[in-house]
Amino acid sequence: MSSSAATKPYIIAADIGTTSTKTLVIDRGGAVIASNSIEYPLHTPRPDFAEQNPLELFQAVVRGIRDVIAKSGIAAREVLCVSFSSAMHSLIAVDRSNEPLTACITWADNRSVGYADKLRGTPEGQRIYLATGTPIHPMSPLSKLMWMREQTPDIFEKAYKFIGIKEFVFAKLFGRYVIDYSLASATGLFNLADLAWDEYSLATAGITADRLSEPVPATYRLEGMDAGYAAEMGLEAGTPFIAGASDGVLANLGVGAFEEGVYAVTIGTSGAVRGIVRKPLTDPKGRLFCYSLHDDLWVVGGPINNGGIMFRWVRDELATLEAEEGRRRGMDPYDYLTELAAEVAAGSDGLLFLPLLAGERAPHWNANARGVFFGLSLYHQKKHMIRAVLEGVIYRIHSVGTALEELGGPTKEIRASGGFARSPFWRQMMADVLGTDVTVPDSIESSGLGAAQIGLVAMGEAKDFSGIHEWVRSSHRHITDRANYATYRELTPIYSRVYHQLKHEFDAIAAFQSKLHKEK
Repeated sequence: MSSSAATKPYIIAADIGTTSTKTLVIDRGGAVIASNSIEYPLHTPRPDFAEQNPLELFQAVVRGIRDVIAKSGIAAREVLCVSFSSAMHSLIAVDRSNEPLTACITWADNRSVGYADKLRGTPEGQRIYLATGTPIHPMSPLSKLMWMREQTPDIFEKAYKFIGIKEFVFAKLFGRYVIDYSLASATGLFNLADLAWDEYSLATAGITADRLSEPVPATYRLEGMDAGYAAEMGLEAGTPFIAGASDGVLANLGVGAFEEGVYAVTIGTSGAVRGIVRKPLTDPKGRLFCYSLHDDLWVVGGPINNGGIMFRWVRDELATLEAEEGRRRGMDPYDYLTELAAEVAAGSDGLLFLPLLAGERAPHWNANARGVFFGLSLYHQKKHMIRAVLEGVIYRIHSVGTALEELGGPTKEIRASGGFARSPFWRQMMADVLGTDVTVPDSIESSGLGAAQIGLVAMGEAKDFSGIHEWVRSSHRHITDRANYATYRELTPIYSRVYHQLKHEFDAIAAFQSKLHKEK
């Protein structure tokens, strides 16, 4: 153990998510000493909007680090570094003073759908996808910039930089614009082979590289923090901040999913299925992403838009009375709703739900997709609908997993993380739908653990990421229920056909909704 390990035994991991920022204090053995979460709103004033206030997210980082240090009781001098995880695809236009000219436009924002549609399926779009590994979709900053250039030209011209939320935080704290390779490779603007901004993609977006941040490795160290912010966070001003990576690639690192056929499934607000490969790998059908993690580690997979946010929608819009009943009984409302869903047999007695309320990404990349209950009858009760929503999210995971198996080989094991991993019922449902055993690490904060491992390597306290295997201990293993699996195998192709038969109608209803809100 180095001298710094003896005097600075803790790493702080900061994970900037879509609905909250989580901060963790993690020791050298991978144990989470303290955790903190600060929520903030996602503003959706119209169907295609999904924005946040950059200053609210910045304050959540500052306050989250301060609060988790206080919770843990550690001293500032004991912090080795602060390492970061962040949601992907956000875009903020800022002026030369790093003042926001726009809101933080998140991955869920679909205003650039028309621009993505025009590019997808063209030789130009295919060239960009193969070079960058980012599927053509309104989630990506590439599409957002194309939209901004034409729809808000005054802001587009005035902007000094176009950055993501983690870059905004670093610029506030250090006065520098840097972006880690993994977040850069999720922009649609970054060349995977060269690890540099892609000139063809930049020209398509209408910008030059100097209007973006400097790409750096995940282990890049930022030092010389603003003393005022350091004091506000309870840190020493010399504490290094590590660039880190995106929440998606760090989730694979944090659950130790490195072996062939071992895939990580994360369901937080959204969701994803991911595997590790040793060189950049793109999908000829354009269904999957490929993002950098570190050196010879690349993450291939696909995201879904509608993960845990569907359970929140059920709680807030469909089952408000039931959620309140759960609170009255002294239960977490989600636990009570899960108990109701568990009263229904696998397959929800033939009720299917397409959880496409926020459009969809992998494998169809259809921003116009919308939610559908299919098979609803007088027999079905609200508890059927609750279960069907949870099953619908897992059907989406199954769709992505099928595409990933075509590219990366058959699934041997699923390692689950994210908020859904707190629910044994939902985890078992995944094992039953996918027909594969699901293992759950003892800590579900996989992105935070991955960020901490990045921090150790960045600080020279670890040579590589092999130490993560000592951190990851399995607390639960769910074995597929073969009877339930048989039911889901029968329903899965019906689910798939419903989507494909409604594809053109999704376009029509999305156009109607867009027109309706423009008229208001």
